[in-house]
Amino acid sequence: MTDGTTAAAAPDTTASLEGIRPTADVPRRLFGSFVEHLGRCVYGGIYDPDHPTADDQGFRADVLDLVRELGVTCVRYPGGNFVSNYNWEDGTGPRESRPVRRDLAWHCTETNEMGIDDFYRWSQRAGTEIMLAVNMGTRGLKAALEELEYVNGAPGTELADRRVSNGIPEPMGIRMWCIGNEMDGPWQVGHMTPEEYALAVDKVAHAMKLAESGLELVACGSSSAHTPTFGTWERTVLTRAYDNLDFVSCHAYYYERGARNLQDYLASSEDMTGFIATVADCADDAKAAHDGDHDIALSFDEWGVWYSDVWNQQEAEWKAAASEGLHPEPWPKAPHLLEDIYSAADAVVEGSLMITLLKHCDRVRSASRAQLVNVIAPIMAEEQGPAWRQTVFYPFAEAAHHARGMVYVPALDAPSVHTEAYGDVDAVEAVVTWDEHAREGLLLVVNRDVEAAHTLSVDLSGLPQADAANMRVTHAMMLHDDDPHRQNTAEQPDAVVPVPLDANAADGRVSFALPPISWAAVRFSAAPDSL
Repeated sequence: MTDGTTAAAAPDTTASLEGIRPTADVPRRLFGSFVEHLGRCVYGGIYDPDHPTADDQGFRADVLDLVRELGVTCVRYPGGNFVSNYNWEDGTGPRESRPVRRDLAWHCTETNEMGIDDFYRWSQRAGTEIMLAVNMGTRGLKAALEELEYVNGAPGTELADRRVSNGIPEPMGIRMWCIGNEMDGPWQVGHMTPEEYALAVDKVAHAMKLAESGLELVACGSSSAHTPTFGTWERTVLTRAYDNLDFVSCHAYYYERGARNLQDYLASSEDMTGFIATVADCADDAKAAHDGDHDIALSFDEWGVWYSDVWNQQEAEWKAAASEGLHPEPWPKAPHLLEDIYSAADAVVEGSLMITLLKHCDRVRSASRAQLVNVIAPIMAEEQGPAWRQTVFYPFAEAAHHARGMVYVPALDAPSVHTEAYGDVDAVEAVVTWDEHAREGLLLVVNRDVEAAHTLSVDLSGLPQADAANMRVTHAMMLHDDDPHRQNTAEQPDAVVPVPLDANAADGRVSFALPPISWAAVRFSAAPDSL
């Protein structure tokens, strides 16, 4: 691990906020996550009644502690691909009476020991909002309305009283609902054409808003920016169902495709930026077509690093074996699936993606880093052992806890690096958040240059109500390793952690140097002495 101190050098990168208007306020939902009934995310992750730290509900207390430390604000549940063949009623009532079923999404056995009743109790302990997804694959309108009544209904109706009898007297008050998941994908149970889904989501959204006009409803966007119908899907769906939609979902995962492509991988945020622009244009076109009175926001409710090539190979092998006759054997329960272990470079990429989400928070008003525990996750939980932080934990937690107020995108003058996928791009990315009332801010920066260090000088004097003469750095840290592929593991959970960064403030400027492939966070104050 590299020491965070740096030698003084003339800056080759400058950034300024002079004359820069704020992008938008920091939306708290931007720091959301995702829990799906997949692998060991639920069973062995958030729920493990046999673990030494399990509480009276079977929730792992060590995982809950790390969820709070991560700063997660809102959690999407219960899927994901899982939801498209899921009966929400199966996860309610006494655990001993719940049915055991097959999960077609991940070819596993679902015990239904966890369901909406239990997840609501977990979220209360974690301090998180719930974003609830409904099944549009094998069910649809009737089931969505019944689930809404069960979850949010006042006592006195059959479904609300069923919730009360299950030990939750108060309405859960869930506002944000995903109407299906990746319904464009041929891997999805009940997948649809754009026209089919547009018709279905329009009916469901309309009915749900009749039941509760204050709901915030999320339509499925394309499952990837690289699907054949990307753009066409969004335009078709949003134009048809505009009146009752508040969000459209975006899903994007990134991974390093071999050592020769490390520079392209570090520039993954370029792809995310283009994704956001395309979907925002589709949302604006839908508003214009209706002469509408509201903007459809983006919910980037699946994002992060996922080495999906590994999963695709495993799935191909399973399908090849499964095609050889019938297989009457039981399906596995909570197997080890998608348990990617992340590197220092992965953390820098995720730090860059978080910067991108903040830079576009005028349109991206919600996001869910996928997923939360064990499955492509910042938190790993060992069976009968400890829970620990992956490298990607740190950039997320810093933003979640300290990004407050308004977002500013500084004007940047930086060296460029060449990528095969995106051409020449800035070697450095940065964003600033500023709490004008507290006179406190956060500067997030990545150096995504594979080869060169860069020295930065960031002029923050243009922030409103900032006293440049009294600007000081209150905390500065950096994540970097000389081996960008070094990982945290169960045996070495602190192999890659943030270290102190030598950052200096003078005359409203903050200066520091960053080595290649690094992420940094600088908290600063600019309050007059009298405050």
